[in-house]
Parts: sequence; C-alpha cells; structure tokens
Amino acid sequence: MAELHDAVEVITTKRDGGALSDSQIDWVVDAYTRGAVADEQMSALAMAILLNGMSRPEISRWTAAMIASGERMDFSALSRPTADKHSTGGVGDKITLPLAPLVAACGVAVPQLSGRGLGHTGGTLDKLEAVPGWQASLSNQAMLRQLEEIGAVICAAGAGLAPADKKLYALRDVTGTVEAIPLIASSIMSKKIAEGTGALVLDVKVGSGAFMKSLERARELAETMVALGTDAGVTTVALLTDMSTPLGLTAGNALEVRESVEVLAGGGPADVVELTVALAREMLTAAGVADVDPADRLADGSAMDVWRRMIAAQGGDPDAPLPVARETLVVPAPASGVLTRLDAMAVGVAAWRLGAGRARKEDPVQAGAGVELHAKPGDTVVEGQPLLTLHTDEPDRFDRAQAALDGGVEVAPAGTSYAPASIVIDRVSA
Repeated sequence: MAELHDAVEVITTKRDGGALSDSQIDWVVDAYTRGAVADEQMSALAMAILLNGMSRPEISRWTAAMIASGERMDFSALSRPTADKHSTGGVGDKITLPLAPLVAACGVAVPQLSGRGLGHTGGTLDKLEAVPGWQASLSNQAMLRQLEEIGAVICAAGAGLAPADKKLYALRDVTGTVEAIPLIASSIMSKKIAEGTGALVLDVKVGSGAFMKSLERARELAETMVALGTDAGVTTVALLTDMSTPLGLTAGNALEVRESVEVLAGGGPADVVELTVALAREMLTAAGVADVDPADRLADGSAMDVWRRMIAAQGGDPDAPLPVARETLVVPAPASGVLTRLDAMAVGVAAWRLGAGRARKEDPVQAGAGVELHAKPGDTVVEGQPLLTLHTDEPDRFDRAQAALDGGVEVAPAGTSYAPASIVIDRVSA
C-alpha cells in the first residue's frame, strides 16, 4: 500500500501552527508504532505539539489512533458495572490501595491497571510488590475472573494495550516533551479507554509535589481528559486535589501499604480517608450506584475483606509482615511553633534518594525505604522532637536525602493561625 503521508509533511504542518487532519494523525501514529517513522521525527512532532498545542478534535483523533494501535478489553460480560480511577501522581499517594477494594465492596468492579514510579512520584505496583508473594502480571482471562469473583484487581497493563503510547512515552521522557498537555492527556486516556472501563474518575494533582504545579495547568489537563473520555463514550469526571504536602504520614512502598491497611481497618490519617471516600463516591455515582455510602463499608470491615481476597488472589499473603528498612534516621523539628510547610516535592525526592523510587525505569526499588512524617502542617511542634524518620537499607543514602529536605520545612511562631488547604480543590465534569 502506498504511504498516504510523509513524516516531514506532518511535522511541518504542526510546526507552522496548522491542525493535523484525521488521516495525518492516523498515519503518523500507526507508522511510528510500526517503526516507519523514526524517533527523531516523532521527537520533532512532539516538540511542535508542545509548542503549538492541539484542538479537541485533534486530541480525540490522536487518542483514538493510540487505542487502535493495540487491543481493547471488554468487561460487558461482568455481572456488575465497572469504574476505574487514575491519579496523575504525587507523594504519599497510596489512594488506589484502599480505594479499589472499597469501591468493590460497594458493588462496582474496579479494573485498576497501574504503573511503576519514576522520579519523585511513587508507583502503585512498586507499593504492592512490598507484600510478600504479590504478583503484578495477570492474563486478561485471570483479570476477568478476579473481577467477577472478588470485584477488584490492581495489576500491570498488558503489552497489548496502546503499544503506541508505550513507545511515545519513553521518547517524551528523553526529549523534554513530557509536559505537553495533549500528549499527557492522550497517553493517560488511550490506556484507560482501551482498558474498557465503563466510568472513570481522574485525580488530577496540583502543587509542588505534582507534575502540574499551577491550578490553571491542572484544570486544563483535567478538562482535556474529561472531554476525551466523554468523546469516547466513557462517563468521566475529574477532581483537582492538593499535592503541596504529602498525602498521609508515609512516602515509600511498604510504609504506604501499612498505612493503607490502617485505612481499611477503619483508622489511618484523616486526609487519606477523606480523599479515598471522596473518590469512591465519584466512582459509584459515575457507575450508576448511588445508594451505598463507602464510609459505611470502611467501618463495617467489608472493604478490608475485599483487600485480603484481592491480595491473596494475586499470590500475596495479606498476613505476612511487611519489609522493614535496615537503617533509620530521625530528622528533628528545627524550631518550636506551628508547622506551616512540609513540602511534598522535598519529601518525595528524599524518599526517592533513600531507595523508594527509581531514576530509570529498569532500576530496582527498596521495599522498606521511605519517609515517615510525625507531624503535618497545622500541628504544633517542639524544637528537637522527631519531625520525620528516614528509612533505607543503605545508610550512605541519608546525606543526600537530608539535602533534599533543605528548605522544605517551615515552622512559624507559636500561636500563628494556620488554615490547611482543603484536599479536594475543585471538580470538573463534562
């Protein structure tokens, strides 16, 4: 078959501020996936998209072309509706762990395809792999069976879902084009739409520990993704949520699993519980199940029952002790007064340097590494009291982790009034 287009023509159209036609988009995504368009050509196109943007019809078509590069899953045979959640990533963001079993306990199946951490943001699969025996990879058949029998699955996306995205994501990472909103939105939504969920709730993080530092950029991303889901026939809503301070009191893999289990047991930090319940309510409403209050399912233990069955179904032992780092170091409060700032980015980079994260996608992570918080903004602290505990297997990592925290902690004089930011900042719907 004769080629319809050539890469230079597609690049120059976008370079000069033009809109790509449906046929240009279909061709270039397919040709790049097949290897007929070179990496350097796709890098040039990605940079042109970053600089000149894309219209809603262009982004919708680009997303559809990414979906068409692979398989689509189908959950229509399940006996209950499906809903999924995607977070744009943050520090201490363990919400998927209690959320999936909680929503399943309310009667909605959750096919949660998750990823690994990169840089300062944690990955759900890395966290769950801290549970002895737990396996991230499932066949499509095993996933369907687990959704029918248990109602929740958290696993790695198979290679067949949106292979164009896998290739393009790696390229964006090394060409300074990760921040292009059309490419972020189409990357996330191509996988989520191909996954076949009936409803989708997006948790778009805003603040120092998020990829979107400003409310304006976060809102643009949320609106773009909600439009993509809506155009594809998936009920989609987004919550803009605060990521200026880490979520909960832990950042790190086993540390966050432990905290998630506390939430499922009816305890845990108030901010983690608040966001878990808020997202659960959105997922249930989007899936058409509005008569169950997820807070009741945390209180009565049914969410914990689903968690235990979900972990065991994937080879994990829900009763096994979680890994603990060999070394700890306490970071004291620098002064007495009111803690007014504990910067999410600083804590995230510290956890990463302690071994909880990776710099390249093939790097290993330490299950026990991370940062434990003993106070949150708004709390009164006394100079010298433990503020943070750093965990790692390799004590030579402490110095660089402490360096990451420099400037990330602020304590105001006693009596200073402090109003904590609300976790949910805004809601975006179609």
